[in-house]
Amino acid sequence: MRSILYIIAVILVIGWLLGVFVYSVKGIIHVLLVLAIISLLLGLIRRV
Repeated sequence: MRSILYIIAVILVIGWLLGVFVYSVKGIIHVLLVLAIISLLLGLIRRV
């Protein structure tokens, strides 16, 4: 389960970076960043 969360987080961060530098669609980009951070935090919390 942890690996799935990390994969999702990495995909969301890559999508966020692409959006910031290529598309600059501000609303969706920040949602992707928040989802990526939440996924990483959940992975860290479940690890402990």
